[in-house]
Amino acid sequence: MDHILLSAALAFLITFFAIPIIIQVARDKKLFDEPDERKVHKVVIPTLGGLGIFAGFILATLIGVPSASGRELQFFAAAAIVIFFLGIKDDILVLSAAKKFLGQVIACGIIIWFGRLQINDMHGLFGINEIPQTASLALTFFTALVITNSFNLIDGVDGLAGSLGLLTTLVFGTYFFYVGQGMYAVMAFALSGSLIAFLIYNFSPAKIFMGDTGSLLIGLVNSVLVIKFINVAGNPATTLHFEAAPAIGFAILIVPLFDTLRVFGLRILDRRSPFSPDRTHVHHFLLDLGLNHKKITFVCLSVNIGFIAMAFLLRDLGTTIVLSIVLATAVAIIGLIYYIRRKHLSGANQKIKREEAVLKPRKIFTLASEAVEAD
Repeated sequence: MDHILLSAALAFLITFFAIPIIIQVARDKKLFDEPDERKVHKVVIPTLGGLGIFAGFILATLIGVPSASGRELQFFAAAAIVIFFLGIKDDILVLSAAKKFLGQVIACGIIIWFGRLQINDMHGLFGINEIPQTASLALTFFTALVITNSFNLIDGVDGLAGSLGLLTTLVFGTYFFYVGQGMYAVMAFALSGSLIAFLIYNFSPAKIFMGDTGSLLIGLVNSVLVIKFINVAGNPATTLHFEAAPAIGFAILIVPLFDTLRVFGLRILDRRSPFSPDRTHVHHFLLDLGLNHKKITFVCLSVNIGFIAMAFLLRDLGTTIVLSIVLATAVAIIGLIYYIRRKHLSGANQKIKREEAVLKPRKIFTLASEAVEAD
């Protein structure tokens, strides 16, 4: 317990004191995120907050993890370093989607192939249990890549990605502490400590953004945590066994994960790259409804907590039923948001047209009056 608390406190302190220095350096070197038509901020803001998150996380993890976990940890640390350099280069110079994806494949390959972290059992999903090695590798790669990108794509308003990452790491960290998985508990709580410190500077109005460096790191760590969670929680010999472990893992990550799968699916159906930018994420819908950054973060966080509670309460129903309920509820919620947004935008457009119709005769009358006076 002591080393877990030490890791969380150390990560918090490192990130908390590093962020102001990073902000100053970013301002001096003009390393800003420039506003454009897709982004919601209107002023230039430093984007290197992920540097502080990484520093706090990696140092606290390396110091706090039990020495017996050295072999596993070295590959996770190597993958985190790959993601760090990938993110920092993209935040400063901007990388193409293809190069970013290649870097993510390398990082995920390290934790899956060398770290031996794989999903090799579906735990009864659609009647499937153990799966072949090839299918295991493909499923694990897909899971890790989607989760890694999910936090990157949900990072659209102040405090959202950091708050969701804090929630997921606290949940995973608590579970791993309870079942005696010390290394994973340290990793989770170290990232939690870093994110708490970062959020102090990131809540609206944000003084700094985490950038791809931070969001990709959060995604990578959560992919490691959820895969390990599925393997450990789905094992009947575990102290706290969940029959529907994959469904619960999905529910813990529901907001970023479901939103990413939905957006990727829509873009592919539209014959576009899944990484092509647009304004179809859930936070864009909520912005269109008039919610500010703090309200969007609160709503998404509350919904995520609700899904976790629901999956936990239904855990004995089996993976297929619980996952089906979770997915059906998520589809219903996003459908409701889309419907309300559509009505809201339609009403706003009609109001604009009415105002234009009222103003147009006035303008014509004014021009006519000016013409008469001129005569």
